[in-house]
Amino acid sequence: MTERDVVLHVDIPELPVYRRGKVREVFDLGDCLLLVATDRLSAFDVILPDGIPGKGIVLTQLSVFWFRWFGDRLRTHFVTTELPAIVDRYRRMLAGRSMVVRKAERIDIECVARGYLAGSAWQEYRETGCVAGIRLPLGMRESEQLAEPIFTPAIKVDGGHDENISFERLVKRVGSELARELRERTLWIYRVAEKYARERGVIIADTKIEFGWIDGELAVIDELLTPDSSRFWDAERYQPGRPQPSFDKQFVRDWLTTIGWNKQPPAPRLPADVVEKTAEKYREAYRRLTGQPVPYLETEEG
Repeated sequence: MTERDVVLHVDIPELPVYRRGKVREVFDLGDCLLLVATDRLSAFDVILPDGIPGKGIVLTQLSVFWFRWFGDRLRTHFVTTELPAIVDRYRRMLAGRSMVVRKAERIDIECVARGYLAGSAWQEYRETGCVAGIRLPLGMRESEQLAEPIFTPAIKVDGGHDENISFERLVKRVGSELARELRERTLWIYRVAEKYARERGVIIADTKIEFGWIDGELAVIDELLTPDSSRFWDAERYQPGRPQPSFDKQFVRDWLTTIGWNKQPPAPRLPADVVEKTAEKYREAYRRLTGQPVPYLETEEG
């Protein structure tokens, strides 16, 4: 695998397609699923025409790192990174960007933990003084750390964008018991991971987690604590009152904003330097958090 390999689409005729997402292709293995992360990049809920070399590998390998790091402390859908024999002919394309996971009954709620005031939360705070129905102190600055992490669930609305909802609205959708459990687990994952990351020079400003039911138990599904689902900031360069240098796709969002794109399809092409810098930010996130080079990209593994 080289950095020049960009995987935008994955087709495996031998396997039924289970679901195709903005970034991931999911194939049915019977009792399990094959989850493949492409190099596609989504910004403002629009898939961009240019992929980021190695992005899918970073997403998969970082999720696998966290699944293994939490271990028995956290129920997840992860099974293995070993590819089944049926996909042997696609091994070069799939290596590093694929994992086998258990099937789950997805809970259609984006569970977000926020430790800092950024992104849509900052915009909502400026307009209302609240975030997802939670009243915050007056006079807070962009990127400022919150007194305590908050849980801000979100739902998909027409047009594909996420809408922050209050905890009370979440209770009406899923019931009080499940709502409390989603909040408690999301905040616990965030606090534990944020402490670990901070010791390695990374601030996890916020993160989005998805849950589902596996054999009647609540489990984390999809990805976990990646540059696509989280805001990773450089702790040494952190300064509240402005946007922060990050190890995620915020670099692309910022570029798209500066050119005046209306955030509607079709998305513009990305300049080569933006692609290259974004790819390096993804790799740097992995190296910072794990202390290791990225498998399949910066090592001979696979």
